[in-house]
Amino acid sequence: MKEPARILVVGGGYVGMYTALRLQRKLKRDEATIMVIDPEPYMTYQPFLPEAAAGSISPRHVVVPLRRTLAKCQVVVGEATAIDHAKRTATVKTLATHEEGTGAVEFHYDELVLAPGSVSRTLPVPGLAEFGIGFKTVEEAIGLRNHVLEQLDIASSTRDPAVRDAALTFVFVGGGYAGVEALAELEDMARYAARYYHNLEPDDLKFILVEATGRILPEVGEEMGKYAVRELRARNIDVRLDTRLDSCEHRVAQLSDGSRFPTRTLVWTAGVKPHPILAATDLPLTERGRLKCTAALQVDGAEHAWAAGDAAAVPDLTAEKPGTECAPNAQHAVRQAKVLARNVLASLRGEPLLEYRHKYVGSVASLGLHKGVAHVYGKKLKGYPAWFMHRAYHLSRVPTFNRKARVLAEWTLAGLFKREIVSLGSLEHPRAEFELAAGTGRHPEAS
Repeated sequence: MKEPARILVVGGGYVGMYTALRLQRKLKRDEATIMVIDPEPYMTYQPFLPEAAAGSISPRHVVVPLRRTLAKCQVVVGEATAIDHAKRTATVKTLATHEEGTGAVEFHYDELVLAPGSVSRTLPVPGLAEFGIGFKTVEEAIGLRNHVLEQLDIASSTRDPAVRDAALTFVFVGGGYAGVEALAELEDMARYAARYYHNLEPDDLKFILVEATGRILPEVGEEMGKYAVRELRARNIDVRLDTRLDSCEHRVAQLSDGSRFPTRTLVWTAGVKPHPILAATDLPLTERGRLKCTAALQVDGAEHAWAAGDAAAVPDLTAEKPGTECAPNAQHAVRQAKVLARNVLASLRGEPLLEYRHKYVGSVASLGLHKGVAHVYGKKLKGYPAWFMHRAYHLSRVPTFNRKARVLAEWTLAGLFKREIVSLGSLEHPRAEFELAAGTGRHPEAS
């Protein structure tokens, strides 16, 4: 009997999880085995990160557990550090190899699906590595929420005007989806929370959005982008276009227009770059470091290697201009995963491959509670209709019925009760209290 083919999926995000999910449903018994490798045991639905940061959704409902969803797959929590496709091997570091001190292990495969996604793109800005906060993972989103609420506590209790001003100044760098939605949701939440402090007013908080180009939210079109700027400025948010962050040393944000803002909060959302694992492979890359792919989502010139999503440069067959690539966003990633899984099956069975073809239909963006912008199928929406469309679209896209039901229930309850404004910053250092008690015999709550 022929041995089952070994399919290795590197990455458990949109493409990795949806591809593995479709494969486990369509594969015949003993036709192939599937192994999924990801540093985390869950898939993060990133469009919900701003709402998780604002407290509208519980953090555990923003993630989808891989082992439960991919019950017929072998899920390995680890990091692929190198791939030798010529030998069909992947070098992987796992939690066990770290504990054992044995070094990385090698996994052999017959079919490779590379879907590691992307990582935050940073620039050599002085002070950024020391004081910047990212916004790409659920841990960063909840950490930022706790941090913002802690700044209100600091501002409320300090007697130093300089400390108070820095604590109440929040700088966001990057005017794309992540930056604008994170800023809008957290500004909504922080100004709401300020009403519960006896010596703070919502207008005491200063929010600044820094964007290097002349527009924000380019995905929703120029007109809706301009509306978003007007909407944010009407909420007393300082939007600075054609401006860059030159330095943030000593907790002072120095902008290219000469402005200086002492701040304890600097959120960096200025783009992403391909995952470093791509450079540690023997597969062809583009000038921007993404995998060169065909329209069938096969790595160009490499049989049995597939890619999609942020890691792949896939030709857009619906574009009028030749050479155009599909945008690295969730809309393409989810649809590419279906075609990719189908083509992997076709390859195993000797059937013809299908080319990926999807015309971009538009985008929606949230600007905080009951506010948003949308440009979908040529129609432009703003305000409440756009916000409602944003929620409805992403509710339909979040994986599994379990998560859909939980998110919908939380939205319903949030509409009936007041916002949660509790900071749980101690979760980031859970042993701090025990270490203090063990070292000094003192318990913080008993002092």
